Amino acid sequence: MDAIQQHLLDTYRAARLGEPAPPPPGRHDRTTLRDLYRHWLTHPSTGEQPARRLRTDP
Repeated sequence: MDAIQQHLLDTYRAARLGEPAPPPPGRHDRTTLRDLYRHWLTHPSTGEQPARRLRTDP
């Protein structure tokens, strides 16, 4: 079952129970990624392991 089918099933169940419909899939993706990036920038890695660095090889 993919995300769209699950969303349709959840919407149907919510309608049958008189509950509000769930948000569509992918609605909060941009906000979640932005929050994760900000967390990564503001919380330095621990001293146990060195931080991973991006490769700069050509």
